Amino acid sequence: MTDAALQGVGVLVTRPRAQAAELIAAIENEGASVICFPVIEIVPRDEHAVHEDVVRLPDPDIVIFISRNAVEYGMRYAGSARTAAIGPSTATAILDTGHSVDISPRDGYDSESLLAEPSLKDVSGKQILIIRGDTGRELLAETLVARGATVNYLCVYNRQLPTTDADLIAAVEARWRNGEISIITVMSVQTLNNLLALLPDWCMAQLEKTPLVTPAARVIKVALDRQPAWKAVLAPGPGAKQMAQAIIATLEN
Repeated sequence: MTDAALQGVGVLVTRPRAQAAELIAAIENEGASVICFPVIEIVPRDEHAVHEDVVRLPDPDIVIFISRNAVEYGMRYAGSARTAAIGPSTATAILDTGHSVDISPRDGYDSESLLAEPSLKDVSGKQILIIRGDTGRELLAETLVARGATVNYLCVYNRQLPTTDADLIAAVEARWRNGEISIITVMSVQTLNNLLALLPDWCMAQLEKTPLVTPAARVIKVALDRQPAWKAVLAPGPGAKQMAQAIIATLEN
């Protein structure tokens, strides 16, 4: 393809608007046009409610941050504990606060990758605090408990379906009908579920003709369970450049 590898391509970006800038820039840098359709909203929990949870918890030896949002809303509760990041984006967010990152995956950006780190192999007797949103996978906590740790959660934000007006949904459908949406990007299972809940019937019928690009294998599994004929492509990682390159590869194949 040309230097503008995505010239004439329309990409539906479903990330929360406040977190989509880097991905949008990477896609537009390749010549694509971006249609923003945020289908998930991040809402911080009430600080008093979080504080009430914190005072009931033991002082942690290790604090694990599950996302950049967890860092933004929960870094103040890390104290002097060692910090762990689920992946490179979260690690960068921790460093941006002036704190060090003691544990992060050498490769990968998920629970399995973090659990493979030597520092989390021998955690018998350790107090571990996982800072996250209102829901999430249980693999990390279950594995650490099996290794002898005591694990607690601290929820610092909620993920919810945004209030999306009919005009925005109608505008997305109109652009899709005009051939302006060629690719859909989805970063998480909850984002996928919200997208499918919001799309009108005509757009749902176009999914098998509109490839999905995601950094999460779990998203692909859920997508194919819902739409078996959907072309779902796994990006090599969640970074903006990785997503852009996956979109280019999808259109080349």
